[in-house]
Amino acid sequence: MPNSITLKFSCPDQPNISASVLTFFAKHGYNILESSQHEDPYSNLFFMRTVFSPLAKKPLPIEDLRVEFAIFVKQYKMLWNIRENKIKPRILIAVSKWNHCLSNLLNAWSRGVLHADIVGVVSNHEDLKALCDWYKIPYYYFPVSKETKPEQEQKILQCMKENKVELLVLARYMQILSNNMCQQLIGRAINIHHSFLPGFKGAKPYHQAFDRGVKLIGATAHYVTANLDEGPIIEQAVERISHANLPEELVEMGRDIEAVVLNRAVKWHCEDRVLLNGNRTVVFRR
Repeated sequence: MPNSITLKFSCPDQPNISASVLTFFAKHGYNILESSQHEDPYSNLFFMRTVFSPLAKKPLPIEDLRVEFAIFVKQYKMLWNIRENKIKPRILIAVSKWNHCLSNLLNAWSRGVLHADIVGVVSNHEDLKALCDWYKIPYYYFPVSKETKPEQEQKILQCMKENKVELLVLARYMQILSNNMCQQLIGRAINIHHSFLPGFKGAKPYHQAFDRGVKLIGATAHYVTANLDEGPIIEQAVERISHANLPEELVEMGRDIEAVVLNRAVKWHCEDRVLLNGNRTVVFRR
């Protein structure tokens, strides 16, 4: 709905949290459209995501609502966010030479099923510029070498700042981000890894899978951390294979899985369906 808002939060679990929060919004003229919650007995945390619509023609302005809510939730030690759903998250996509994940995201965006504004594509190669030109998406070519990596990463961060980017999507971007960049992008960068993590981390995971003779290959979308391929997992999928499949075939078979998994993860993040729970996530799938 045009004026709907989404609240998501996590906090230490205690009685009547959801009832108190919903009562707060009801008193300020908001009605529930959709709501999900989860209690984690291991972390003793409570997670909730709720979409509200205003009951009144002139509801409490969003900034005033945020101020009032911040005062209200002090007692709960809550991590929270309220988003106006008419304002789409701004994302930047990073790629190298492979186009399958990028094509899938751009197609979903052009059809209006990805609730986001793609403000540009950044790459260390020029191979995919024509694709982005066709979609009329700005393309930023930032070549990188071992010696220029810090400067190149700074250009990406500056590009994010200038375009008010909320999320960096690594759509088969074949560069390992520095610890410094990972620290600056905690919870704001999603990577697609072409294996069913935590198995086969690092380079050439399909070849690693072939060497081990596995019968399933997969892909994993996760938040980026300084620990390579160990960030909180958002989504995964697998495909059955056989002894007859060569590594090159596994690479081809994996492309579709990678594109679908990354698309889901980005979509759910942009819809505020993903909440961090330590090194895990809570994902309120529809």
